[in-house]
Amino acid sequence: MAFMTLENIAVCYDKKKQILKGLNLEVEKGELVSLLGPSGCGKTTTLRVVAGFIDPQEGTFRLDGDDLTKVPVHKRNFGLVFQSYALFPHLSVYDNVAFGLKMRKMGKDEIDRKVKDILEVCGLTDLADRFPQQMSGGQRQRVALARALVIEPKLLLLDEPLSNLDAKLRVNMRVEIKRIQKKLGITTLFVTHDQEECFSISDKVAVMNQGVIEQYDSPENIYRHPKTEFVARFIGFENFLDLKKSGDVYQTADGKVFAVETPHEEAALTGTIRPEDIEIDREGRTANVLEGTVGVRTFLGKSYQYEVSTSAGKFMVNMRAEDQFQEGDPIRLYLPANKLILVSR
Repeated sequence: MAFMTLENIAVCYDKKKQILKGLNLEVEKGELVSLLGPSGCGKTTTLRVVAGFIDPQEGTFRLDGDDLTKVPVHKRNFGLVFQSYALFPHLSVYDNVAFGLKMRKMGKDEIDRKVKDILEVCGLTDLADRFPQQMSGGQRQRVALARALVIEPKLLLLDEPLSNLDAKLRVNMRVEIKRIQKKLGITTLFVTHDQEECFSISDKVAVMNQGVIEQYDSPENIYRHPKTEFVARFIGFENFLDLKKSGDVYQTADGKVFAVETPHEEAALTGTIRPEDIEIDREGRTANVLEGTVGVRTFLGKSYQYEVSTSAGKFMVNMRAEDQFQEGDPIRLYLPANKLILVSR
């Protein structure tokens, strides 16, 4: 049995709007799992169910074999880090981090040892006497993380913890979170809408859409092999064409034939391919080719991106700077079988 499980979780607001629809999730001990998806998909609601802030109408939440579905927040011993740092402005870094331990009425010497240990892990030892207003956003977020970790939680919950930081700090902090999480071996649930942030630190990713998990896999597998059109679009695929299975190949509505390396059993599918994986056909191929006309050209530095109009719709194509085309030029696009991915609609 997995260390953490959500089984058939259903959550409705006002008895009308259903947010989670029979959601299932398994997390192994020590994993960092991210819930990824657009606003309103249910990822924060899922986190709040795990934290104990929301009671699901249906389903069970288990941790380490124990049913915690109805256990109140203060008895779950989870570490929580939210978008806002929620630090006490009148307390030093040391006292902010020690606050949870004092509430648990630990001895002074034990509190001192635990606080100093976690401050060192989080790189905050030299800042112990500072107050929140004297620190940068990244430093304050590390204090919030240290405060969540010092209680030695069974589970760490992070809800968009980096959204208030600028781009450079976000990159630095996600590396810090991964480093600390791995060093302590703490099971972590991370909520984000940022694909790059999520893929860079997660062991597994659950891509959510309208209250359900559409795909749960490693970041590498989701990036290379999305299972549904929604997942593909969300993680950055831009080119799509409608296909129907015909024997061992797939066809567009106007009869163009496409072979794929990884077949799919469904009859009606969507084919998708990244702009950088499309090639120019100069060999007169008869399969996996779309004829089109070059539209808008965008300079990307080492390459150009072209918008190409075809009978299957508009395609975005990235080409090397030396392969230049002008608006209105005819072009033949080759979609390699090993790069064309079939996804469910």
